[in-house]
Amino acid sequence: MITDSSAARRTRLAGLTASAAAMVVLVSACGGTGGGSASSAKDFSYLSVTENTTVKTALTTLSKGACKAANDAQPLKVETVPQASLDQKLQLLAGQNALPVQFAAGNAPALTQQLYTSGKVADLEKKLTDLGVFDQLEPAAVSTIKALYGGKVEVLPYEYNIEGIFYNKKVFGDNGIAVPGTWTELVAAAAELEAKGVQPFSASGQQGWPLTRLISGYLYRSLGPDALQAVADGKAKLTDPAYVKAARAVADLGKKGYFGKGVGSIDYDTSMNQFLSGKAAMLYMGSWALANIADEKQNTIGADNVGFMPFPAVTGGKGSIDQYPSNVGLGITLGAGSFDKKTGDWVSCIAENYGSTALKDQGSISGFKVNTEVEDANQVTTQVRDTITSSQQNVLWFEALFSTKATTVSQTNAAGLVSGSISPEKFMQIVQDALSGN
Repeated sequence: MITDSSAARRTRLAGLTASAAAMVVLVSACGGTGGGSASSAKDFSYLSVTENTTVKTALTTLSKGACKAANDAQPLKVETVPQASLDQKLQLLAGQNALPVQFAAGNAPALTQQLYTSGKVADLEKKLTDLGVFDQLEPAAVSTIKALYGGKVEVLPYEYNIEGIFYNKKVFGDNGIAVPGTWTELVAAAAELEAKGVQPFSASGQQGWPLTRLISGYLYRSLGPDALQAVADGKAKLTDPAYVKAARAVADLGKKGYFGKGVGSIDYDTSMNQFLSGKAAMLYMGSWALANIADEKQNTIGADNVGFMPFPAVTGGKGSIDQYPSNVGLGITLGAGSFDKKTGDWVSCIAENYGSTALKDQGSISGFKVNTEVEDANQVTTQVRDTITSSQQNVLWFEALFSTKATTVSQTNAAGLVSGSISPEKFMQIVQDALSGN
């Protein structure tokens, strides 16, 4: 789950809105009537989030180039809303039968699945197969989408990301710190940096998910790749000791001051800037940050000084550091009722050209195949692309299988966890309660 390239995908899959009550309203409003969207095919209308300009920029480029014929027949028309307002906007439009032709999917997969079940979202595997372009999607991206959306391809992978820790190579080198391979080594490195006056981590407590991603990272390394599936299946609870231990490990980082001051008020752009300006040594983030790293105006430490490491191992844990969290960013989907031949022409062109365009112009990795040779902007981009290609098993993130309500509860309380206002036990309890419908 952005902006200018500066916030290039600031709230990926953040799931910031939509209460349980709103979901009830959505179920009623969307009913099982099908139909999808009242939006005519006159325009290739696209509802995006204000924070993410990457997709909009690439589509605009295509509309003037490779997809000009499709755009002449059905002009691209972009509308944006703040990501925190996206779910509410989608619920309103769905209830009015007025969803646009293409739109950013809900912050939590649960919302998109509800829209799909009610006939509002197109079956994209069938649509792209009928168009003869389904093979333009990377298999790994398709696998991730299906893991998120109940075995269905309900969104297109305009982004395909793996996640890990970006680090300042110069700061590490100047302080004699080796790349940590274990959680213990990571904490030790953070302590050494802090002692030398260097803020170890930058993170957006305002967004919340950059902190909860650390919890899931610890869980996947300690309990294995099925740790959160077990919670979703009711075989385990977040309040179980092994799960609370993960929350406590992350809370301890905050207790020791490793996120700096006022993490709860730090927004996405600020956290990115802290790292790219050298004010923090490490940043847990997805590969969408490569666009920011490649932007010389944003990245004053220089792309050559940025390295990428996997989330470290937990000693004695069942997980492996080559199991990378992955996502398809803030997925983009298409309305079922407005998917006509003109839309099909647009989608076919996107499938064949988007991957190359986004990588060439913005350094953005998507789940579409790259059909023309593109030279990587820097070494860290090559490293990440190679990692994606060789990755054999991916995992999801903390809230991936949560309800919309639990996603909101988790992310809005994450800052309290690391600031000490909410105990690890309490944090996991309130998220579990939200999952259980309490």
